[in-house]
Amino acid sequence: MADKKDYYELLGVSRTATADEIKKTYRKLAMQWHPDKNPGNAEAEHKFKAISEAYEVLSDENKRHQYDQYGHDGMRSTFGPGGFDFSRDFTHVDDLQDILGNLFGGGGGGGGFFEDLFGGGGRRRGGSRRSGPQKGADLRFDLEIEFEEAAYGSEREITLPISVECADCKGSGVAPGSRAETCKHCGGHGEVISGAGFIQMRQTCPICGGAGTVITKPCPTCRGAGRTKDRKRMTLRIPPGVDTGSRLRVSGKGEGGLRGGPAGDLYVVLHVKAHELFERHGEDIACELPVPFDILALGGDVRVPTLDGYAQLKVAPGTEAGKVFRLKGKGMASVEGYEHGDLHVRLTPEVPVHLSARQKKALKELADQRTDDNQPGMAHFYQRADEFFERRRTMKERFGSRSE
Repeated sequence: MADKKDYYELLGVSRTATADEIKKTYRKLAMQWHPDKNPGNAEAEHKFKAISEAYEVLSDENKRHQYDQYGHDGMRSTFGPGGFDFSRDFTHVDDLQDILGNLFGGGGGGGGFFEDLFGGGGRRRGGSRRSGPQKGADLRFDLEIEFEEAAYGSEREITLPISVECADCKGSGVAPGSRAETCKHCGGHGEVISGAGFIQMRQTCPICGGAGTVITKPCPTCRGAGRTKDRKRMTLRIPPGVDTGSRLRVSGKGEGGLRGGPAGDLYVVLHVKAHELFERHGEDIACELPVPFDILALGGDVRVPTLDGYAQLKVAPGTEAGKVFRLKGKGMASVEGYEHGDLHVRLTPEVPVHLSARQKKALKELADQRTDDNQPGMAHFYQRADEFFERRRTMKERFGSRSE
């Protein structure tokens, strides 16, 4: 590779050229040296491949950096010992497609050319006859379910409008007693070829749409489509543990096939409604439990709702507000059914309301006897506040007030 011409010289750009400058220059040169614009000119074909190789390297930040460091020898690991292969290594299909569109009058450079040249789409060079059995398309259906359905599982009946194989023509689209004829425009290949030389364009036949055959007597039931609309009712089983985004695959319940082909599949995407009691985090669930402040102070037992019913939770004396308890195995089941998540319960103190005179008197007596030892958090807070104001006083004495 050492004797190859410098990529920057090939494109006629400086080594500090921007990506936009490199792209603009390549488009101009590609239009000039495109083989279909220079039929039979071997030199034009050679130059087109050379500038395409240069553009492939200099338009990619990583490849350009490697080339700047090691030159053409640095490209061995990129293109292999055999060097750059246009049909294998050129990745800027969109840029070339714009150029081909200009060359062929706006509509050229279509899908068939790129599928053959760059290997996309997997179509055969000999045409793409679609007269055999064809599988139906897969379908998606979004379903909103309740939290309880996700927790315990359920069954749902759904009704979908689906295209199914026409019963009269068996998906062929041809009227009973007749048959499809070979397309005369493409000779039954399903594709037409235009252009010559280095690049040829393969396009789907505009007459038969790629089928290779044309229907002269369409089926009166489906009007030649091969499918008819039907409303299908089915029962969907929802397993425990599903979550928003879970997909259920129902085999063979998608769109009907053509010409005896199998039906596609149905994919049901689930969306679980928010719950008024539980909040979900994967297989774990959480809830906030309001408790009287005397329970936090004196301790006691509280009832905690779980997916299996109420459970007893023992609260120790002096429990802080906001403390979270974990009830192991009380969360959601996994979809696989092997284990369960946990339930996280956060205690929040509830301020009593609608107090009687006796209750108010009792609270007043409690307040009169309250000390800092009873409220260490509050005592610590005000201690820090006092320290702040003391520092403020010292600074004011040293440096004066803020307004001075």
